Amino acid sequence: MNFLRRRLSDSSFVANLPNGYMADLHRPDSSTSSPSSPAMERRHHQPLAASFSSPGSSLFSSFSSAMKQTSQAPAGPVEPPAPSTPVVQRPRVLLVIDDAHTDWAKYFQGKKVNGEIEIRVEQAEFSELNLAAYVTGGCMVDMQVVRNGTKVVRSFKPDFILVRQHAYSMALGEDYRSLVIGLQYGGLPAVNSLYSVYNFCSKPWVFSQLIKIFHSLGPEKFPLVEQTFFPNHKPMLTAPHFPVVVKLGHAHAGMGKIKVENQHDYQDITSMVAMARTYATTEAFIDSKYDIRIQKIGSNYKAYMRTSISGNWKANTGSAMLEQVAMTERYRLWVDSCSEMFGGLDICAVKAVHSKDGRDYIIEVMDSSMPLIGEHVEEDKQLMADLVVSKMSQFLMPGATVPSPLRPWAPQTKPAKSPGTAQLGPPLGQPQPRPPTQGGPRQAQSPQPSRSGSPSQQRLSPQGQQPLSPQAGSPQQQRSPGSPQLPRASSGGSPSQASKPGATLPSQPRPPVQGRSTSQQGEESKKPAPPHPHLNKSQSLTNSLSTSDTSQRGTPSEDEAKAETIRNLRKSFASLFSD
Repeated sequence: MNFLRRRLSDSSFVANLPNGYMADLHRPDSSTSSPSSPAMERRHHQPLAASFSSPGSSLFSSFSSAMKQTSQAPAGPVEPPAPSTPVVQRPRVLLVIDDAHTDWAKYFQGKKVNGEIEIRVEQAEFSELNLAAYVTGGCMVDMQVVRNGTKVVRSFKPDFILVRQHAYSMALGEDYRSLVIGLQYGGLPAVNSLYSVYNFCSKPWVFSQLIKIFHSLGPEKFPLVEQTFFPNHKPMLTAPHFPVVVKLGHAHAGMGKIKVENQHDYQDITSMVAMARTYATTEAFIDSKYDIRIQKIGSNYKAYMRTSISGNWKANTGSAMLEQVAMTERYRLWVDSCSEMFGGLDICAVKAVHSKDGRDYIIEVMDSSMPLIGEHVEEDKQLMADLVVSKMSQFLMPGATVPSPLRPWAPQTKPAKSPGTAQLGPPLGQPQPRPPTQGGPRQAQSPQPSRSGSPSQQRLSPQGQQPLSPQAGSPQQQRSPGSPQLPRASSGGSPSQASKPGATLPSQPRPPVQGRSTSQQGEESKKPAPPHPHLNKSQSLTNSLSTSDTSQRGTPSEDEAKAETIRNLRKSFASLFSD
């Protein structure tokens, strides 16, 4: 009651009490009150002692709730939460490898990754780049370009790559494959993939992929031109028919291609191949009516027909007339089949020639570095920009990784061990068998099976005449006081036999199974095998030392045999000083 009086004197506590309870506590007789309802009358006529006697009464619950509200009431005025400031993410850096004739920044203007992150475009040629790639730090690119007569030097870490330039050309003496390796080392995603860009640095290597498609689809669906590859000039003796087209090394834009009319010119070209010190290919010359080019940018397809006006056998040399033709299912099959090579090509083009006899021949496939032609060059550049933004949104998402074009590595399952397979010691990570306690009672041990399951696993003694088993040299397995000597059926023989200069290699009997009875072992001892004489302590020590020397001269990978030799040496010293 004293506690109740103290709480009632607290103004904040009384203010939180429901209406009517203070009147019930101060009035001596609640019967004179006039409640507003019968329910209130019944509640007021309830004695105060009864209200405190039952812990679940409404009055006690009201006290408890009032105390909780008083304790939880804030001390001062509550301020509204401040509005959270939006997190501004850094812009993603796009490196476009192309010449300065195309300003790629304007094609990416206003475009964002996932509609939120800005894109900053850095453009340079392969010759203007250098880099350093790290395992965990990505790739740091150094760029030195000349813009409007001013030299600009800049270092940055790109997030995505658009490759629009050839990385290797033997005709121009340009070899930037090391930069492609560095970008791939840094794990950067690109269009096309850096894996495909590196593979396109050799035209015969790419043509080998066309050969696979040719064998898969057949000559009717995929008419590939007949071509012969020579790694050097030596096998280039003659051609099956003339005229032929000889292509030297890896070049672009019609460079390194020669039309040979007869055998004499062919021999001259062979000498030029020898001077170039490179590979060469020959293919039959096709008297073409026009060239065909089918390009694919993402999911957009276009087909063009190019007819030479100047009469040059190279349609891309001199004057030519270019027009866009309808995309047929035949053309679509060609470019779709080629776009699957090297893990997938987002941008590619197939070149073919249409002969005067009405037949088509596929001669080449190009990657993202292909030149854009026709009246829709600006549209094609915009399609490339949209494709790059789509790929950036896919690869630069949180937790996204660059897909590997190769098949992922899968751990090889351990092959099941056949019953006849011998195992050299316990598996890696398992404890080795503990040797017998020194000085304890010695018992006759059953012969252990031989561990030398093949001649390559046997070790020769210092005399080079008898293979030694890992258990040889252990006196505890050869003699036991108070028990008959048990002959060993091991293929290794005894140390005493190994020391004889005239000993020969006996045939290896089948190793006995552990746990056989003494009578069964006695029957096996009746086979023609030399008995094992008892060894004295000096002979046992000498044989153990010779075994140790043999293990040091043996194969370095026989770690288990070396460990067994050390244990045998300890046993020999123990038996030498135990008496």
